[in-house]
Amino acid sequence: MVEIISYSAEWHEAFRQLNLEWLDKYNLREEADMVVLNDPQGMILDKGGVIYLAKAGDEIVGTAALIHEGHNVYELAKMSVTEEWQGKGISKLLLETCLQKANELDAFKIELFSNHQLKNALKLYEKYGFVYVEMKDSPFETADIKMELNLKHTN
Repeated sequence: MVEIISYSAEWHEAFRQLNLEWLDKYNLREEADMVVLNDPQGMILDKGGVIYLAKAGDEIVGTAALIHEGHNVYELAKMSVTEEWQGKGISKLLLETCLQKANELDAFKIELFSNHQLKNALKLYEKYGFVYVEMKDSPFETADIKMELNLKHTN
């Protein structure tokens, strides 16, 4: 059984390694990733963001983060599931947890940067209503896709 938990420092290396696993598989690792992966506390949590981990038994098998960009905008980032656990709905669980948290945080919009190679991830984002937008401001050299999800609030 997989449970979604909040990040704590004890899971830093698992968070880092899971993300490096997919970045290296697709040859997408760059300095901007390393800054965040080496200091998730300072680069995500201390800035008002959140990190979730998918835990199976004692093993961390997936990650996802919301990075606060200011003005009620969050970036969905560092979403990964280790290869042997893919296809079991973990990405969906992580994404749904992030979307629920974004609504709790009164987020206006969620944006993400991706790469055309990540076809399964792109399909998942599309399924949840993310739309492709023109990329004018990517912090990543390897990102060639930007997507956004506008959140509606009834309050």
